[in-house]
Amino acid sequence: MSVYTTLTLKEVQDFAAPYGLEVVDLIPIQGGIQNTNYFLVCQDGNQFVLTLFEELDAQAAGELVPVLEHLGQHGVAVPVPLNVNGAAILTLKGKPAQIAPRMRGEHPMPSTLGQVREIAIAQAKMHVALTDFPLQRSEVRDHAYWMNVAQQLKPSLSQPDQVLLNELLGLFDALTAMYPNRPKGLIHSDLFRDNTLFTGDELAGILDFYEMNQDELLLDIAITLNDFCTEYPEVHLNEDKALAYLEAYETVRKLTDDERACLEIYLAMAAGRFWMMRLRVAAKNAEMGLTGADILQKNPDEMRNMLIDRLKFVTA
Repeated sequence: MSVYTTLTLKEVQDFAAPYGLEVVDLIPIQGGIQNTNYFLVCQDGNQFVLTLFEELDAQAAGELVPVLEHLGQHGVAVPVPLNVNGAAILTLKGKPAQIAPRMRGEHPMPSTLGQVREIAIAQAKMHVALTDFPLQRSEVRDHAYWMNVAQQLKPSLSQPDQVLLNELLGLFDALTAMYPNRPKGLIHSDLFRDNTLFTGDELAGILDFYEMNQDELLLDIAITLNDFCTEYPEVHLNEDKALAYLEAYETVRKLTDDERACLEIYLAMAAGRFWMMRLRVAAKNAEMGLTGADILQKNPDEMRNMLIDRLKFVTA
């Protein structure tokens, strides 16, 4: 949610008019790494979020709208996009764009035990609600996709980092072959704290579903557990929070025995995936000359260090 495409107030006012919105101010949002986002302040005091999709086409951006509507109907706090004449995705400056209500709250930095339990329950509800939901994404970023990214980046890594990546992939292949009963479904894939909003310990909203795809539920769990149960800049896992997360999650959906057996390697794999993702984003930004305060670029070493920490607990 960095600002890659600069918009003027007049451009936004013209775009928002068909929605019946009278925009008087726009505020760039500088968190996130993929799309351009602005807060829209309206004459009546209401606020919305304008998203300009930088990589997805209109079809891919629109695929998520029914998912958000479905989750909203199942009591999950998500921002359901507005629509004009039945269309939620319109075009702004030649790119797909949408407007959704602004959800209020704060990112949990750091998280509390209550917030950890709340996100675990919400994530489990998402997994259950989306069971058999008929979504086929035109752009899939599943395990095969990230394995390809890792192979592309490997030659550019230092020798120690190549060894680290090879160790992760070897352990992952060995353990997942031993414990194959790991359910798949639609997962958020990016449920970090900065994609959630809380009011105290109450979950106010889950944001940024653009990485959603069919993958293993355990991966989604590992991504969220890693982030919500880590006290940055340290990368060690807070065991009390991790246990609270798992206990809360299982009040909605029980893990399989194979998921429990593979949890540690998935915590490592989740860190490894985001290590690769951040390296890829950094390389892409450098190639395109994208710099400055409006471009957020997260530190790859943070995930690399987390991977090293998580691998200490993995045995094949």
